[in-house]
Amino acid sequence: MSKKVSFFNFSINKILSPDQSILDQARIRLLFYGFWIVFVAAAGLLVSVYFQHQFILTVTSGIVLVLLFCLFKYLTYKPHWAQISHALLIMATLVNINNVYIVMQKVDITTVQVMLLVILFSFYMLGQVWGLFYSLLNLLPVLVFLVLDYDESYFIPLVPEKVDQATTIISIFANFIIIIFIHSQLYNALFNNIKQLKKTSEEQIELNKKLELAIDKAEKSSQVKTEFLSTMSHEFRTPLNAVIGMSNLMLMGNPRPDQKENLNILKFSANNLLAIINDVLDFNKIEAGKVVFERVQFNLLDLMQNICGGQMLRAEEKGLKFILKIDPILRNKMLIGDPTRITQILFNLISNAIKFTKKGNIWVRVNCEEDRQDAITVNFTVRDTGIGIEKSNLESIFEPFIQESITTTRQYGGTGLGLAIVKRLLELQGLHMHVISKIGEGSEFSFNMEFPVAPETAEEFYRKNLLSKRNTSLGHVRMLIAEDNPVNVLLMKKLLSKWDITPTIAENGERAIEMLQYGNFDIILMDLQMPVLNGFDASMLIRKMQDPKKSGVPIIALSAAALHDIKEQILDSGMNDYVSKPFKPEELMEKIQSLVSAVA
Repeated sequence: MSKKVSFFNFSINKILSPDQSILDQARIRLLFYGFWIVFVAAAGLLVSVYFQHQFILTVTSGIVLVLLFCLFKYLTYKPHWAQISHALLIMATLVNINNVYIVMQKVDITTVQVMLLVILFSFYMLGQVWGLFYSLLNLLPVLVFLVLDYDESYFIPLVPEKVDQATTIISIFANFIIIIFIHSQLYNALFNNIKQLKKTSEEQIELNKKLELAIDKAEKSSQVKTEFLSTMSHEFRTPLNAVIGMSNLMLMGNPRPDQKENLNILKFSANNLLAIINDVLDFNKIEAGKVVFERVQFNLLDLMQNICGGQMLRAEEKGLKFILKIDPILRNKMLIGDPTRITQILFNLISNAIKFTKKGNIWVRVNCEEDRQDAITVNFTVRDTGIGIEKSNLESIFEPFIQESITTTRQYGGTGLGLAIVKRLLELQGLHMHVISKIGEGSEFSFNMEFPVAPETAEEFYRKNLLSKRNTSLGHVRMLIAEDNPVNVLLMKKLLSKWDITPTIAENGERAIEMLQYGNFDIILMDLQMPVLNGFDASMLIRKMQDPKKSGVPIIALSAAALHDIKEQILDSGMNDYVSKPFKPEELMEKIQSLVSAVA
């Protein structure tokens, strides 16, 4: 009990607590009020047998009264009802056996009543096991006595005491009162328990209804969020596609040095904005558990040079020394894994290192930890001499939308999603990030990743790809583009003209199907969100055409949408591949070459 009770307490209210169950409260009440009934009965018997000069019964009644008072006092100080119940049952058993074998030397109605009291009280207060124990403890000795008495073989050198009719009436009346009282308490506890169960059941039903409403609301909210992200990603990325695409085209046109500098700044800013949008969309994808890790061949040396190339320029602009060290063992190996996700992890770590370092160095180390015949374990480490992180904040920095402090957010900017994305991408692969940091001295982030090793070397891989590209020309490719945005159409025409491709343009999905019915095309670039007929429906209708050459034409989806389920929708509608706007020209060229050569 949480309440502190004085030793001199005599109130039941101070030994009852809301923490106790209805049944336990009923047991305490039964003991508390039952003691008063037994007190009165025992005192009446004591007076009756005393005036009848029954010595043994007088002594027994006196001892019982003293023990009852001690137990009652213990109850009002420490309401350990189980211990008190055991004491009462042992006392009743001893008194009953004493009466049968020594005092009265017979089994009468009072003996039977005491046995009933013991059976009822033990089961109600202590449960089935103890109920059986005390019932048999009282029943068996009485049965043994009845057998001995029946054979007239029981004898002790002590004259049995006899009581008058008044004493018998007091005993019978007291026993019946106690039996009725026990039943009333039991019934009341049972009734209240049923009422409470009914109330709890009704509350549970009400809570279930509220829970269903909350789940339904959460599902609708999630759907609205998904639709909002889909819409906003499309709205943001569509103009960014034009900005980055036009910047690429103008940079490909040999601009003057001053123009090139301006274009690079424009492209850099657009890419930064795109990175923030991608962070939000990637985090949404990761949280939804929709990330699928690719297994493609790549060379770690080339991947690290691509990741660190632009970052080196950022570091140099801040006056930082950027040091990249790659284990020579890794230089000519082709690994199998997901280079996109590795890029995402390392890009975020290196970007943070540069962002939070005002002076000093940035180290990026890639070491071979274990080299086996068909697999290799690689350690990636990014270290800086930046502002450092408080020890108490080392866990919180990996939480979404959280940076070390508000001051850090205001001074350095960012969404606070970079490290959250890094942590979750590693956790999805069963990996752990190790962080060492000291305030004012810098931070070090490192993790190990295991890769299968491809059978061919990097040199063999690139020689094969170079021969493939030399043998493939795009000038002959007949291309149909389904796109409703005039800026994107202009951008595509300018880009494709660099590859000697003159595309046919359809302003929506319905028009694209008509053009395909009356013309022949080697490949289709299909925008997804178009008026009249969208790209998904248009692709499904194309796949149902009678002419196998037309129904089997390769289709590449082009869309600014970037949600986690977009790839599944694209494949389900019959399209072959997907390029997200803004796209890299070399990525689009590679996919076109691959699909056109596969059909040819």
